[in-house]
Amino acid sequence: MKPPFLTIFIKELRETLREKRNVGLLVLVTLMYPVMFGIMMQQIIDRATRSEREGIELAVIGAAKAPTLMAQLKQKNITVHDTAPLDEPAIEALLQKGKVVGVLRLSDKFTDNYTAMRPARIELWYDSAAEKGGQRREVEEVLEAYGSNVASARLLAHGVSPATLAPIQVQRYDTGTNASRSAGLIGGMLSFLFFPAFFCGMSAAVDSTAGERERRSLEVLMAQPARAWEIVTGKWLMATFLAVVGLTLELIFAHMVLGWLPLEELGMSWSLNWFDVAMVCVVAVPLSMLAAALQIALAMNAKSFKEAQSLLSIVLMLPMLPGVVVSMMDLKTSMWMYAVPMLSNQTLLRELGKGVEVGVLPYVLTFFSATLPALAIVAFASWRMKSERYVLAV
Repeated sequence: MKPPFLTIFIKELRETLREKRNVGLLVLVTLMYPVMFGIMMQQIIDRATRSEREGIELAVIGAAKAPTLMAQLKQKNITVHDTAPLDEPAIEALLQKGKVVGVLRLSDKFTDNYTAMRPARIELWYDSAAEKGGQRREVEEVLEAYGSNVASARLLAHGVSPATLAPIQVQRYDTGTNASRSAGLIGGMLSFLFFPAFFCGMSAAVDSTAGERERRSLEVLMAQPARAWEIVTGKWLMATFLAVVGLTLELIFAHMVLGWLPLEELGMSWSLNWFDVAMVCVVAVPLSMLAAALQIALAMNAKSFKEAQSLLSIVLMLPMLPGVVVSMMDLKTSMWMYAVPMLSNQTLLRELGKGVEVGVLPYVLTFFSATLPALAIVAFASWRMKSERYVLAV
């Protein structure tokens, strides 16, 4: 004979899965964020590699006045288009077409000023609204290098070493790994992967409590030979099951998307393996338990179905607060973060994404940081279910 709470769990799960709206919401929440995240990262990669794929087109007015500069531009794979003199409206019209990253215009007195060792003016026209910022910076780097070379040559001509202008030499060594760089860029985005724990079971939790009370089917259920804690446990397990399924599928799908993206184009990598993902999914189960328990308890104490929906919509903002506060305060990873529900899961995934050996304790703290509050809330909801005032909504 099945335990009463297991019978209630199966009954509630069947009724929930019959509702196409609940199934559709589960699929939508599970797939939406990994797809959006993948598209966003792909666009970042496309922008970063656009110069290599498409090349850089640059219009130059008066190119014959600076042949050395033109040679340096071509060495950087920048295609130079020698353009006839244009006035300002014509330059703006050329930039609006989007075919060139910018327009270089050498002043009429460029040659004279250059020969006389006076500042020779070069105008760089560009459209800041166009998505060519990276390409424009490459052109600016060539211009800066050209200016430095000219200054060094002039100093040597006067018998002065160019090293005089550089009393110190700074050498930079970046010890960051591809994994740590990727975690720094996408760490904030990864935190949203745990929100299905609060979305996937919410509709079923509200419908099985406040909804059943409005339909008067809860009175029939309480008339059965089942204790209050068994009724609450069955409903809680049903909402937890949906949340666990949604969260697990999303984490797996997100792992597949990140493994498929060419992150190496940005000097990054996704270092998690399937074992790490499995461990993250296991320690995320209590988060789903906590979310379902909180939704069941709050929906039970709401006086109507609409009130329960409104209340839970507001409560959904609470899981975001720890992560937002930590990111705003720019806090370093500490052990206490693994004792805060939701924040512990985010921190664990971010550290694993960096390739850090976190040890066993963070997994244990992450697991129990949500398990203990979940059990306490379920105990409160079971005590609340014993009250006739709840059943009658008075």
